[in-house]
Amino acid sequence: MIQRSALLNVMTAAAQKAARGLIRDFGEIEKLQVSKKGPADFVSTADKKAERTLVAELSKARPRFGFLLEEGGEIEGADTSNRWIIDPLDGTTNFLHGIPHFAISIALERDGDPAAGVVYEPVSDQMFVAEKGLGAYLNGNRIRVSARENLNESLFTTGIPFRGKEGHEHFLKHLKAVMEVSSGVRRFGSAALDLAYVAAGRFEGFWETGLHPWDMAAGMVLVREAGGFVTDMKGGDKILETGEIVAANNQMHGTLLKILADAGR
Repeated sequence: MIQRSALLNVMTAAAQKAARGLIRDFGEIEKLQVSKKGPADFVSTADKKAERTLVAELSKARPRFGFLLEEGGEIEGADTSNRWIIDPLDGTTNFLHGIPHFAISIALERDGDPAAGVVYEPVSDQMFVAEKGLGAYLNGNRIRVSARENLNESLFTTGIPFRGKEGHEHFLKHLKAVMEVSSGVRRFGSAALDLAYVAAGRFEGFWETGLHPWDMAAGMVLVREAGGFVTDMKGGDKILETGEIVAANNQMHGTLLKILADAGR
C-alpha cells in the first residue's frame, strides 16, 4: 500500500472535495435531459464550481503556486517553478449525456515538467495517483502498464475529433491502421482516464492529437511512473506544446508510433 506524500495528500483531498459537488450535479443530469433548457448550461456551472473548489483547496495548501486552468486560464504564482495544471471535469460530453465516465485531473508541473498527477473517477471512486520517482497507484495499490507484446492481443484507446475540430480524415487513417492489426480500439471520451487506464494495464496504448495540457499532464505522470512511455507523435518530448500524445507500454510504444507514422504519410 502507498504511503502518500504530503503533496499527494493535498491533491487527493482537493479532488475528493470537488468530486462531491460533481456527483451531486451528475445526479441532476437525467432530470435536465427532459427540460426545455437542457443540461448544457448546468454542466458549465458544475465545471466552473468544481474548478473553484480545486483552486481554493490547492491555494490553501500551497499559496505560492500558480495555476493553468481549463476554465480560468493562467494564474501566475509567486513560486514560478511550480504550478498546478487542472481539468475539473474531463469528459464533459459524457457528463452532459448522463454517461458515468468522467474525471478530475490535477497535475503539478515543476520547472516545465509534470512531476505529480492525480486522476480521480468520482462515480467508481477510482483514485489514480503518481509522483515522479515514486511509482503509480490506484486506490493505494501499485499499478503497472501491461506486459502484452503481441499486436493482435493488444487493446488501444483514442480520442476522435468532433465537429469543429480539424483532422477527421487524418484520424480515420490512423484508426484504420491500428484496427487492422490489433485486438480493438476503444473511444471513451476522457483523455485523462484513457491515460490512467494505460497506466493500470487496461489498455496497451493511447494516442490523440489536438489536446490541451490539462487533458494530459496528470496522465503523463501516471503512465511514466507505471513503467510506460509517453511521447509526441514524432517520438519527442514536445507533448504539452504540440497537443499530440502517444502513450503505451514499453513493448508497444515504438510499434504504435510506427503504425501511426506510416498511416499518416
